[in-house]
Amino acid sequence: MNLFQKLYDDQLDLTTRRHFMRDCATGLGSMWLALQGHKAMGSPLSIQHDPESPLAPIAPSFAPKAKRVIYIHMIGAPSQYELFVHKPDLIKYNGKDCPSEFLEGQRFAFIKGVPKILGPVYDFKQHGQSGTYISDRMPHLAEHADDLCFIHTMQTDQFNHGPAQLKIHTGNQLLGHPSIGSWVTYGLGSDNDNLPGYMVLLSGGRLPRVGASLWGSGYLPSVYQGVQCRSGGDPILNVQNPQGVSRDIRRRALDALNGVNKATYDQVGDPETLARIAQYEMSYRMQTAVPEVMDIKDEPEYIHELYGTQPGKESFANNCLLARKLVENGVRFVQLFDWGWDSHGSNKTEALNHGFKNKCQQTDKPVAALLTDLKQRGLLEDTLVIWGGEFGRTPMQENRGGMAGNFAGRDHNPNAFSIWMAGAGVKKGFSYGETDMFGYKVVKDPVHTYDFHATLMHLLGYDHEKLSVPIQGLNQKLTGVNKAKVIKGILA
Repeated sequence: MNLFQKLYDDQLDLTTRRHFMRDCATGLGSMWLALQGHKAMGSPLSIQHDPESPLAPIAPSFAPKAKRVIYIHMIGAPSQYELFVHKPDLIKYNGKDCPSEFLEGQRFAFIKGVPKILGPVYDFKQHGQSGTYISDRMPHLAEHADDLCFIHTMQTDQFNHGPAQLKIHTGNQLLGHPSIGSWVTYGLGSDNDNLPGYMVLLSGGRLPRVGASLWGSGYLPSVYQGVQCRSGGDPILNVQNPQGVSRDIRRRALDALNGVNKATYDQVGDPETLARIAQYEMSYRMQTAVPEVMDIKDEPEYIHELYGTQPGKESFANNCLLARKLVENGVRFVQLFDWGWDSHGSNKTEALNHGFKNKCQQTDKPVAALLTDLKQRGLLEDTLVIWGGEFGRTPMQENRGGMAGNFAGRDHNPNAFSIWMAGAGVKKGFSYGETDMFGYKVVKDPVHTYDFHATLMHLLGYDHEKLSVPIQGLNQKLTGVNKAKVIKGILA
């Protein structure tokens, strides 16, 4: 045997041993961890995804009330006291020192010392047969009072914006967990082969504090993450071919790339490789579907008047109309984020109130139009619309540095806040839960964020305890390890 042959054989032995230790140790270890997780937490729901078509529709565990979701999140936590919570005692105590029992043992972001009670800034009226209280900031939405289902006792354990936004959208205040929309599309797939199952629309001029983590897929395959769209310019960046590249050339290039990726998968076995192949194929199909679905210019004039839309411009109104078009075309989960609701110091004087009033004016008519449009098209019957922020506001006036100064607004309040739902599976003209005399804490029927998530999954036809994936020895799920419960009191 010559020296070259001996070196070759030695290297082959080393390579073989390395492969054995790497592949078998990792594979056997992963199998063991998975078994331990199953033993500890019970077997998860078995969902079979087609590796080459991971967004294909999947039947839920039981008959759903809702087939799709439009979730409207107002980034920054709008004050419930200026919109939906009418507390006469706030008028009575306005300007007086806050009673000590509301301060003892509490943590605040900015309040120091003894703050003053801040009464309602705007007028409230009862609307509809339900007699729902809505302020004069939302006159168009007030016309839908008998369609709305309010939860006034929402709670979170986070009082800073970033962690609270993660908490309500992923179930965890830490980065790296799948968003609600990712869980929904993982469990149900999409009804349109040419569009993603989860699409995200932004307005207000800024990203959320934690950015794309709010619509990320976390430890789920990346094909289930939200696809961010724009209401101005190209709907999705880079979806079109570069100049000089035809659709036929793109197809041939994609076939070659898929061949390389499939060979890599056969060798390595990483399921994310299949997800990438599916995403490339989806992008190719989107080149035809997206321009048509995302174009609102051809909508009739009465629709533009209804929403207040302006084609070609980026706006919340445009996004509401796009949300209707997307769910109409089979998108399972549409998320709207509107930045600018962090109204510190903007709830009292006219000079400081400019931002809050503008946000109400920008969003009231389009949201009401969305409800009207969905209803007239028969879509509201099986579409769930959700509106809310990440936490609430205090009945006490913010007093940075111990003095009110120019800050006449409200501090963060994780103890109680309001959201509303409308459409599939929820009661109409209904308000759930009770808070104390100032609306600061819950006194009856608390609803934590994980209860909200459990209820949402139930409306979509899934048991939140069973929709899970085995990760790091645990069956991870949207509601985590919490004792989450479905809020049956709001179900129609």
